Amino acid sequence: MSAIPPPAVAESNIKTIAATALDSGWRAAAIGLLAVRFIQGFIYWGGGSRRFIYGPQKLNPHGHWMAYKFQTAMPGALLGTDRLIAYLLHHFVLLYAGVIIFSGLELIAGFMLIAGLFTRAAALVTIGLSISLMLMFGWQGATCIDEWTMAAANLGMGAALVLVGSGAYSLDNLLLRRNPGLADNSWFRWLGGSLPLPLKADNFRNLALALFAFTVLFNVGTYNYYRGSVYSAFHSGPVSPARHDYALADGVLLPDGSVRFHAYLDGGTAEEASHIVLISLMQNGREVERWNMATLTKLPKTSFRNDFPYQQFKAGPFGIVSGMGAAATISLPAASASGIAGGGFSLKLVTVNGRIFSLPVTLAGP
Repeated sequence: MSAIPPPAVAESNIKTIAATALDSGWRAAAIGLLAVRFIQGFIYWGGGSRRFIYGPQKLNPHGHWMAYKFQTAMPGALLGTDRLIAYLLHHFVLLYAGVIIFSGLELIAGFMLIAGLFTRAAALVTIGLSISLMLMFGWQGATCIDEWTMAAANLGMGAALVLVGSGAYSLDNLLLRRNPGLADNSWFRWLGGSLPLPLKADNFRNLALALFAFTVLFNVGTYNYYRGSVYSAFHSGPVSPARHDYALADGVLLPDGSVRFHAYLDGGTAEEASHIVLISLMQNGREVERWNMATLTKLPKTSFRNDFPYQQFKAGPFGIVSGMGAAATISLPAASASGIAGGGFSLKLVTVNGRIFSLPVTLAGP
């Protein structure tokens, strides 16, 4: 008959078995997320490398650089990020620094995830990038919300990697093998990824549930705002990503018959420019002046006082052309009418696809 081990020895064996099972489960989870870690890293590394390595013209402010892309996001950006974008577009140094920092974070965090180097810190950075992208670009996508879909998936992937880490196949694990003393450093466990977080089981569960709740609420909440289909019917969103829309303001009719107004392209797809092919000045429903396509294509640059130096209104081959997010004060020369007086004036704009936009016009004094 074998001897019964003392209680202290039995308890020690139980703790050893439990610790072994925990380490085994942690290792299995991290290995299971290896594909997630690599693809998450590759997505962000690809975004940064396209600008720094393979397409440096995207960072060239003298060409069609990233500022144009940021301006296209402005009409539908959430939580004040539209005002932030507008502010940056007016301050070149801050704008350029922001583009470089954002792209650099993508490049570095992406590489760190691919290599498994300080995995949790890199995953946390990608969470921040994903949230920023969803707030700014999440509304875009003519057939589906493309930008939101990718960023929402990346947010969930980043949250999982923060919790689980990188496991055995990583530079974090290589550093630990070469310096086992790192296992006793809380900072390495929080920033790296080859060991469990230095938390008790209950605290880890609470952290995991908090990240889960945030990810679900943020993703589902933004999706419902952009498209509905959660507890309300599907809709195209407060800002249409498919059909161009103009916000018109400050219409003024000058005594000589010329007209001045402000236009902002605040809806539609960023992939296609919008074209205004006809503008009419109406008085009580009757056309009194007209600027047709032939006239609009010949407008000089001085007719457009653009708010931003990137996406702009200008004369094009089919009338007035503008990119998403463009805003400008437009001046139309006097046409054939003279001696205009009275009231009831309005401006009617017709786009190339037949959409009509109207604006009340006030008559300016001499």
